[in-house]
Amino acid sequence: MAPTVEGTLRPVRRSGLRGWGPRRRSGEVRSSGAVLVCVSVCTALVVGFVAAINLAVPQLAASSLRPSSSSLLWIVDAYVVIFACLVIPAGAAGDKLGRKGVLMAGLGVFACGAMVSAVAPHVAIMLIGRALTGLGAACVLPNCVGILLHATAPERRPHALAVWAAASGIGGVVGNVGGGAVLSAGSWRALFVAVALLAACCLAWAARSAPRSARHERTLDLPGTLLFVAAVVALLIGIIEGPEQGWGSATVLIAFACTVLLSLCWVRVELRVPHPMLDPRLFRDPALSSASLGMTLTFFGSFGLFYVNASLLQYGRGFSVLQAGLGIIPLTVPLLLGTRYVPGLIHRIGIPATLSTAFGLTGGGLLALSYASTMAYPVYAAGLFVIGLGIMLAAPCLTAQIASALPVERAGIAGGLQSATRELGSALGVAVVGTVLTAGFTRHLPADLSRHAPLPRTVQEALTLAPENHAAVTEAFTGGADTALRAAALVVLLAGGLVVAGTRRTRRPGSPASGTTT
Repeated sequence: MAPTVEGTLRPVRRSGLRGWGPRRRSGEVRSSGAVLVCVSVCTALVVGFVAAINLAVPQLAASSLRPSSSSLLWIVDAYVVIFACLVIPAGAAGDKLGRKGVLMAGLGVFACGAMVSAVAPHVAIMLIGRALTGLGAACVLPNCVGILLHATAPERRPHALAVWAAASGIGGVVGNVGGGAVLSAGSWRALFVAVALLAACCLAWAARSAPRSARHERTLDLPGTLLFVAAVVALLIGIIEGPEQGWGSATVLIAFACTVLLSLCWVRVELRVPHPMLDPRLFRDPALSSASLGMTLTFFGSFGLFYVNASLLQYGRGFSVLQAGLGIIPLTVPLLLGTRYVPGLIHRIGIPATLSTAFGLTGGGLLALSYASTMAYPVYAAGLFVIGLGIMLAAPCLTAQIASALPVERAGIAGGLQSATRELGSALGVAVVGTVLTAGFTRHLPADLSRHAPLPRTVQEALTLAPENHAAVTEAFTGGADTALRAAALVVLLAGGLVVAGTRRTRRPGSPASGTTT
């Protein structure tokens, strides 16, 4: 058993009283520093895995799994969906059962899920593995924060949280570059093995470094959690299966009907249980509802882009998988270098103006990319940089809004809500943008392939049928990607306008939600 923070410190006597002297302070700094590094690496792992899998999509499409276009979307989204839906319950489980234990269990499940995916003989087993890794990630993320706060002295917590947040952002870069390197050296199965080994190392590290914290009486809302997961999965079934099954097919219509019914049941259950997973009454606050929509929208655009970009660089530009991983770096430069200046900007121009600029840059950058997909890479990189500027402005602004909309004693709910909306936006972005990409690709196929039954819906399927049409097939994919990017831009600009309008209403003089910007 790893010692607690307190257990590693040695008491000294002063004036006849047993107290804590300088040795405790020095030990505490060393211990909290080790915990900070450990939880930051764990966080970067679960965040980076989202980015890395997008790079593997072309390899997966050409693999012995023989996935359809909808199966490819599910392979990416299964992880994110379970991650999004369970991150709040997993945080509550950490409070009740012990954060260190739940973190370690999460890393173990994460490693097992990655290994299941690595040896998957067909798509169904792959999806089981992806769901398991999502469950593990949901246990890791919120409990990393809880452990960090417990291990860090109050005066050092702002610095520790800033470092942890930076690790979350850097995780995307690590996932792209590291995933690209692994995929260049081996197959997609090697990527899952590498991730499993990293998770096992993190598990051993957490067992040694993370302190144990007190358990709290928490009621786990199992019915509400299951209904929430079922509603989100039903929604994504409708979105993802639409192009392949037909938007008027029984499968799609039943999926959307189940989404509505399950959502209503979820609201009803959450209003009645004493300790709901996520109380729907929270969203009566316009500031909180606007910020939650804004966070969902921000990650809708960014992860929709990640799904398109990885394949677009490989198919459309002929980049290697490592070059594709490095190719996303221009987007991350503003996040790494400019985020610290955002609070000062918010203070000067206000939240509505900051969000207007953020969604304008993100939507405009997505639109620009749709016209730069065949231009020289520096032009394309400039579009990525503009999108990065938009995300840089939006993420800390919306995080502060969500936190300020709830009292300090409900900070855990604010953190869980932020994580849930972020991951839910990511899942929706992949599903919607991927669906539009598939529809655009089939519409741009050359005539001989567009008449084939069944219609090829992935680049690999089309090239298997007509390898001599390689140029036309990649051109069709680029056309579909451009359509998908324009659709994402439209969603970001229109829904971003709603978020800004809602924010302006909450900040009118005399409004209950109005207050000083942070």
